[in-house]
Amino acid sequence: MLSWIGLIGGLALLIWMTVRGVNILIAAPVAALLVAVTANLPLLPPLAGLLPDGTAAPDFASSYMAGFAKFLADWFLMFLLGAIFGEVMAASGAAASVARFITQKLGSHYALVATVAACAVLTYGGVSVFIVAFSVYGLAVELFREANLPRRFIPGALAFGSVTFTMTSAGSPEIQNLIPMQFLGTTAYAGWQVSLVVAVFMAALGYVLLSRMVRRAVAQGEGFEPREADSRFEIDTRLPSPLLSIAPLVGVLGVFLATQSLGKWALVLALGTGVALACMVGWSERGRFGATFSRGATGAVVAITNTCAVVGFGSVAQLSPAFAQALAAVQAIPGSPLIGAAIAVTVIAGLTGSASGGQTIALPLLAPHYLSIGADPAELHRVVSISSGALDSLPHNGYVVTTIRAVCGETHQAAYGAVAATTVLVPTLGTILAIVLFTIF
Repeated sequence: MLSWIGLIGGLALLIWMTVRGVNILIAAPVAALLVAVTANLPLLPPLAGLLPDGTAAPDFASSYMAGFAKFLADWFLMFLLGAIFGEVMAASGAAASVARFITQKLGSHYALVATVAACAVLTYGGVSVFIVAFSVYGLAVELFREANLPRRFIPGALAFGSVTFTMTSAGSPEIQNLIPMQFLGTTAYAGWQVSLVVAVFMAALGYVLLSRMVRRAVAQGEGFEPREADSRFEIDTRLPSPLLSIAPLVGVLGVFLATQSLGKWALVLALGTGVALACMVGWSERGRFGATFSRGATGAVVAITNTCAVVGFGSVAQLSPAFAQALAAVQAIPGSPLIGAAIAVTVIAGLTGSASGGQTIALPLLAPHYLSIGADPAELHRVVSISSGALDSLPHNGYVVTTIRAVCGETHQAAYGAVAATTVLVPTLGTILAIVLFTIF
């Protein structure tokens, strides 16, 4: 019972500290410490002793750092190249050119759908969701100003276009679609037919929910509130052509498709190609490439260490007796193994505040069991990917905190409602739809 209190309390503490603005690199180990103490886990290696087979018993410090370091070793190159690619796309004006082309074609009267579409194109093109938020925010400000829409809905629009129907869909080069490949022996296009239906469903439902929330706020008298800092987002008219600017995105998808037999390493080749093409597009800005690459590298370290921190929390959490009991209960759920896998990944992603972290913790434990009882690897891949993008968007998620606070300058109280509706509720319903479709067909 005490371990259950610690596990739930650790998650609640992690969410509370994150919402209060505590750095995730501090919040995650503090919350993990609470889980460890209530699970009666030794805090340091010298206090742990040995197991009957002579190996070292698990302890809090080693377990936390093992989870932290493993995720770093597995995914740092992808984060690094993804961040550099996004920075070069931004510095060259290519990202703004693509986004502006989409928004101009749709117009300010369609500010919401234009913002969402710009994010979706960049995300599916391989640009990191963190970079997408920075790249599109300035355009969103201009659109929302022209349409006189409440700016507190900008985070919801950015998140909806980035981390729902694009991030976890078949063919996406985002790591949330790639991690299952190494555990299930699948490709990035696993279950693509169902994925396509679910993506359309999530896009339509999310837009309906978001637009209704915006209309309700406008009807109550809310409108755009300008800020002094908005002047820095004036759109530069000297941007490369949209056709040229989209070439790096096409290059990423093309190389990724051609080399997907290499598993997650296909993303390294694809993003490397994207960086090279983006540099060509922005060759006139080559004098800034040194600083651009440095920003990308710094951003990659921040992004991946934030994720590593919550993966470390999850590594400690899985040593709790409560975690083992919950996992056993999930695996004992009768019926399709897709249901148990979806519940387990969703809950663990919620605990860690990370879709990629949830998958990394859950799949080594779940994949062998479900494959051994006959689960289809492609179906499992798609359900795991979609379900990981649901509860991961709780308030302590790194992307959510960065987008609401650092990018948009909003508070959770003002902006999180729209983010939750589009990135928690919609993917949850999308997961249910995917399971139903796989079961029927």
